[in-house]
Amino acid sequence: MHAHRQGKTGTRVLKGAATLALVAMLAGCSGGGLGGFFGNVFGDDRETKPIEEYTAEEIFARAEYDAENGDYDDAAKWYGEVERVYPYTQLAKRALIMQAFAHHKDGEYELARAAAQRFVDFYPGDEDAGYATYLLALSYYDQIEDVGRDQGLTFQALQALRDVIELYPDTEYARSAILKFDLAYDHLAAKEMEIGRYYLKRKHYAAATNRFRVVVEQFQTTTQTPEALHRLVESYLSLGLTEEAQTAGAILGHNFQSTQWYEDSYALLARNGLQPKASGNNWLAAIYRQMIKGEWL
Repeated sequence: MHAHRQGKTGTRVLKGAATLALVAMLAGCSGGGLGGFFGNVFGDDRETKPIEEYTAEEIFARAEYDAENGDYDDAAKWYGEVERVYPYTQLAKRALIMQAFAHHKDGEYELARAAAQRFVDFYPGDEDAGYATYLLALSYYDQIEDVGRDQGLTFQALQALRDVIELYPDTEYARSAILKFDLAYDHLAAKEMEIGRYYLKRKHYAAATNRFRVVVEQFQTTTQTPEALHRLVESYLSLGLTEEAQTAGAILGHNFQSTQWYEDSYALLARNGLQPKASGNNWLAAIYRQMIKGEWL
């Protein structure tokens, strides 16, 4: 998707093939020309001249050449030079969004965010502002670590993805952001589950139920919910809270009856002479009543 978008943006100025042709032509100029400027590409050791003596189109062509060849670090530098030497031009604006793209492809997420944010700040009404906002969100999303690590970036990714969805609802970026939002949301729920299982394994049942409760109450639409309900059955039975355990089993049976988690919970309750059913006046019973009325999940 990124490569597709990069091409769409870049071709408004120079199409890929045309860019390569321009680079080759400029590199072959006599009298030095851009020979030294493109020396690293063509093995040419002729003297360079100050970058200010090159046109915005020439510098942009070099950036596009590097981007086409996967050298995103150098591409970002040349896009940055267009912005620096020729500020406030149409090509500088185009170079800024491409700079954000190149930094992101190079894994320089903080630099990508900085460039994308500058674009949004300087050109909020531009047709590429949506893409810049999406790149900003993507630079957080692509940094989401394994479940076992701190999830601060996940929260930032969720907020940035929400901005894309709310500000540009009818775009391809919003559609992609919705999918990534759901995955990031599931990621947070998985973190709660990991901590809950840690406590459960060490027989810290009260602490475990607190984590599983967070998943059931705050992450109901994630893939983690069936297991969270089963773990609540386990934890509450270990605490001797049979009404809560039965109610968790009832919710699991109502929504996820075909899962292995329900089968395991049903068997666990049966071994204790119990069955899944809403019972008592606890937080799970309240959820069950809401669920029956169609207000849950």
